[in-house]
Amino acid sequence: MEPSIDDPWGRGYRVPEQQDGHTPDHNDPYYDMGWAGGQVTVPEQQTYDPYTTSTAEPYQAAQYAAPYAQYHAPYEEQQAHQVAQVPQQQPRQDASPTEHGQRTADLEPAYRIPQTPDAGWDMAHSKRRGWVSRAVLLCILAIQAVLSLRLSNTAFQDEALYLYAGHMELDHLLHGAELPIDYNAYFSGSSSLYPVLAALADSAFGLAGARALSLACMLGTTALLYSFTRRMFNERVALAAAALFAVTQSTIVLGNFATYDAAALFLLTLATWIVVRTDRASAAAVLLAAPVASLAVGVKYAAALYLPTILVLAVLTAWPHRGKRSLWRGVALAAGIAALLGIALLASDVLTGIQKTTTGREHGTESAFALLQRSAGWGGLLFATACVGAISYARRGRMNESPRSLSMSGPGRRRRVMIGIVLCATALLAPAYQMYLGTGVSLFKHVGFGLLFAAPMAGIGVSRLVGAHFRYPQLGILLWVVMLCVGLAQSTWRFGVWPNSTQLVDVLRPYVNDKGRYLGGTHEVAVYYLRGQTSQRQWTPTDNISYQDSRGATHTGEDGYKRALDDGWFDLVVLDGLATGGTDALIADNLKANARYRLLATVPFENSSGSGAYRVWVKR
Repeated sequence: MEPSIDDPWGRGYRVPEQQDGHTPDHNDPYYDMGWAGGQVTVPEQQTYDPYTTSTAEPYQAAQYAAPYAQYHAPYEEQQAHQVAQVPQQQPRQDASPTEHGQRTADLEPAYRIPQTPDAGWDMAHSKRRGWVSRAVLLCILAIQAVLSLRLSNTAFQDEALYLYAGHMELDHLLHGAELPIDYNAYFSGSSSLYPVLAALADSAFGLAGARALSLACMLGTTALLYSFTRRMFNERVALAAAALFAVTQSTIVLGNFATYDAAALFLLTLATWIVVRTDRASAAAVLLAAPVASLAVGVKYAAALYLPTILVLAVLTAWPHRGKRSLWRGVALAAGIAALLGIALLASDVLTGIQKTTTGREHGTESAFALLQRSAGWGGLLFATACVGAISYARRGRMNESPRSLSMSGPGRRRRVMIGIVLCATALLAPAYQMYLGTGVSLFKHVGFGLLFAAPMAGIGVSRLVGAHFRYPQLGILLWVVMLCVGLAQSTWRFGVWPNSTQLVDVLRPYVNDKGRYLGGTHEVAVYYLRGQTSQRQWTPTDNISYQDSRGATHTGEDGYKRALDDGWFDLVVLDGLATGGTDALIADNLKANARYRLLATVPFENSSGSGAYRVWVKR
């Protein structure tokens, strides 16, 4: 069969003629066949069946033409044909609404991807965060307690004096016994407050009990520091502040030192905590801090130096909540403290002691540079960290790392600057005052009062140094370890400044009674340990004497000691060469040439400055 235009392949059918004059484009399935304008150019093709042999029947085109006929139909007919073959879904007539709802629910996705929050944690306080923070605080307190309790020595001169005075005050209050000395005339705090409490602890547990009282006060100070710093800023800053404060020399030593300082520092911290804690309460609530602050001043008069800081904090902490009305908080607190202190002055005889030990203290000869250098060695690192924190806080007040805090309004720049200046400047009060007096007496203790108020700013400094999300924790750890090593070395040296007096007391015990007259440089230690055998009235110090001879003439200074020894006034003399080295040498020379006395014993000792010896002379 020959192919033709109507049947190009000779298969027994003809290609439908294009009626609409459609010219296929390159996407048309017949474009490659040369179909244009309804005409087809058909190449000659040889037809054969590969599955048949040469003897098979000839190729039957009609047998295979039908399956391929659809591909020669126009494009629109093919599309219509394919659409027609799709079965139409008919709704079930017997489907109930419940079954329809069940089928709809089955079509719901099994899991939906939740919306991603803008922050991975919540800024609000949580129980978990609170418990973790408290657990870390307990670790800090445990470290502080261990650092203090590792220090060991016999009673220091001041400890012995305050404890003995406390026992005398107890006897006076309970039994009406006469006081051997008017302690309020030269004590730096009321003899009716801390000495009495410490004497009660000493009566029950000895010197260890009195020192344990100081440890409890210092641990409470650190805990309250954490609490009010957390209230002002956040947990991280509070923990950093507590960790730094806990390893300073002042904190470690005062935690095992039975003097006024630990109790006064605790009361100041408690007053500060009340001020910060009542920042959202009424102005009258701040008056709760007035008796506590007044009591702190009564315990140690020098605590009054830090009252202005507490008054300023009473205003600054309440300013975001009360605005200008917060000024009344400061006024009310100042009035309350002034009223209580005025009543205390009128009802007691402590004014002489305040003038002698605080306001009218004699000026020394130590240079300001030497005192500044010592202060920097004891608290300079914490103070420098606090300055960095104050500058950083003034520049950026946001304390939270959450992106949600970007839209929150924090404290204003002016308030942030004022808080930083007040807290950091407070650390300079004690060094500045003692530089004015020209004396370094008790400076190592007083520095700790200022470091308490600088610690919150130091906490901010550590927080910013570590960075967001603890980016550089090694820097904070390095700073803390350096401060720990410095605090360890300084506290160990400080607790070894005075010699151990155990052997000396054993030597003196057989020769001391309630009728003799004695001369000693650090006689307070002997009086404390032998208070059942002797009293303070029987002892004369080596720094001051007023001797009246048999003719009624009064001799003072070096002449007083010489005349008293020549007359054989003293039954026993104890010299250590520490407190009054020049006077001790003069007395020793006189004793060597005096036939009335003989050297009883030489008791060697070791201290932080080297070695020495107690020399005990008795009357022949």
